[in-house]
Amino acid sequence: MIKITFPDGAVREYQTGSSAMDIARSISEGLARKVLAASVNGQVWDAMRPIYKDSTIKLLTWADSEGKSTFWHSSAHLMAEAVEALFPGVKFWVGPPVENGFYYDMDLGGRHITEEDLRKLELKMAELAKQNNPYKRQEIPKAEAVEYFKEKGDEYKLDLLQGLKDGEITFYTQGHFTDLCRGPHIPNTGLIKAIKLTNIAGAYWKGDERNKQLTRIYGVSFPNQKELEEDLARVEEAKKRDHRKLGKELGIFSFDDDIGPGLPLWLPNGAVVIEELEKLAKETEARAGYKRVVTPHIAKEALYLTSGHLPYYQDSMYPPMELEGVKYYLKAMNCPHHHKIFAAEPKSYKDLPFRLAEYGTCYRYEQSGELFGLMRVRCLHMNDAHIYCTKEQFFDEFKAVNEMYLKYFRIFGIDKYIMRLSLHDPAKLGQKYIDEPELWNETEALVRDVLIRTGTPYVEVPDEAAFYGPKIDVQIWSTIGKEFTLATNQVDFAQGRRFKLEFTNKENMPETPLIIHRAPLGTHERFIGFLLEHYAGKFPLWLAPLQVKILPISDKFLPYAQNILQSLKNADIRAEIDDRSEKIGKKIRDTELARVPYMLVVGEKEMNENMVSVRLQGKGDSGAQSIDKLIARLELEIKNRSSE
Repeated sequence: MIKITFPDGAVREYQTGSSAMDIARSISEGLARKVLAASVNGQVWDAMRPIYKDSTIKLLTWADSEGKSTFWHSSAHLMAEAVEALFPGVKFWVGPPVENGFYYDMDLGGRHITEEDLRKLELKMAELAKQNNPYKRQEIPKAEAVEYFKEKGDEYKLDLLQGLKDGEITFYTQGHFTDLCRGPHIPNTGLIKAIKLTNIAGAYWKGDERNKQLTRIYGVSFPNQKELEEDLARVEEAKKRDHRKLGKELGIFSFDDDIGPGLPLWLPNGAVVIEELEKLAKETEARAGYKRVVTPHIAKEALYLTSGHLPYYQDSMYPPMELEGVKYYLKAMNCPHHHKIFAAEPKSYKDLPFRLAEYGTCYRYEQSGELFGLMRVRCLHMNDAHIYCTKEQFFDEFKAVNEMYLKYFRIFGIDKYIMRLSLHDPAKLGQKYIDEPELWNETEALVRDVLIRTGTPYVEVPDEAAFYGPKIDVQIWSTIGKEFTLATNQVDFAQGRRFKLEFTNKENMPETPLIIHRAPLGTHERFIGFLLEHYAGKFPLWLAPLQVKILPISDKFLPYAQNILQSLKNADIRAEIDDRSEKIGKKIRDTELARVPYMLVVGEKEMNENMVSVRLQGKGDSGAQSIDKLIARLELEIKNRSSE
């Protein structure tokens, strides 16, 4: 017999060799029908795989991310079986699950997949799914696996096998398809009820552009048709909100080949949004006691050797330039410069906490294949700050940073968020992480204590810390449920000693401060990309590049419109006149498409009564109003930074 421990701490005994599915059935048949996989001692297993020793277990369903991932991985194998049936001789590389679905890379031997082929493949997948074929796991000796793929002439799987050894190799078979795969997989194909193949793309083998280009087919699948239809509707809405599309339509940013990939140009409208975000950050940070600084865009190699960034972070930095025998690097992070500012003048305990803030420009060499609109760029403007404090001050300082996040969430209408506490991996000390085990444990406990005592929702993620200490990555969701990594809040126990930072404590002795790295608004690039999608381009009044458009019915009313424009400008409200010789209906439609929050229609009646007819973006006519009352209304809305 084996003892199985459940997530609630309950322990039950089962026959040795029982599977997670057997355990689920012992609880209820209804639960068993929902089980897709299981977490056994922290590893995701097939639900049908026998368990031979005492274990902890969590049964995974569609409601669990690991359950979805397993479902989508199994769907990739089902798609591969369908492809093999319709395109004999195809060779497969890898077919992993992704954030929203799955893909498989394949060599079709020069044949091309069309949209019509995708529909045929969907039908074939549905046919195969209905056969309820089980996903069978088999451990294979390496020599046998090599022989199997040699007979098939499959150079791709043979390449994968080179990095594996006996005891690490498993085959999975469902129906007539067998693949080299670690798994896990769902119990059978019949659980896959709804399928949509969404996209065809090219992908270089191993991601190397020097290698052969393979065909990549993306898809998504669900346990029922209703969820598929809901997902497709979300995808369509996400396409409308794509920040790359909206950024071009609204004149926010652009890219140019002569400047280089990942280096955005901020157009006038984008510059307005940047200025408003900086204004918000500067006001908030001034009230919180931050001091503003400015640092250079380059620094000598010695600075980054001292900080430790070169040994740990060099692959993400631009190569050095050499002048007068000295190597200089483009700034990839602001922290070493801020440490030098802290050290520029003597400090005592009375100066702490010492808070430095900067919207610093940094340059990071992201791989070409990872660049994505504003979300992954090579030039970024970071809402950065560093807090130098004592251990006794840490709780209040870290708590205050988290409260700053929450304030920003309220302003931008962000309702769903979670803090992801990234921890170190003890096995990687001295490689990926600074080799200070006691300090790692101490600082991770400090951060965890703040989160628990303040009731902040969080999850712990191993092996994702910064090299110098634990960090919090802030995960937020847009109004359509799309997840973004917004910003970071990091603890640093190493840099202070590396830079020999000191303050004189109450005992008149030198002491090294603890350092908090924080960036609540992340970078302009990522945050504005998020806001474009979050608001669907319909920025709230305070953030909108153009806040008011005046629409005269005819040229006769242009002088009156000019008077209104001057009044708005005197109140620092961003406004323009549409002086085109177009009908008022077209002017309104064009202004709606430009997503201007307020439209002021002026004609004979409005001029005679010294009024304006007010239209709200997306809401239509809201009645006539005097310009003075309207300006007072707009000023209040801008001052309060209302999110609607």
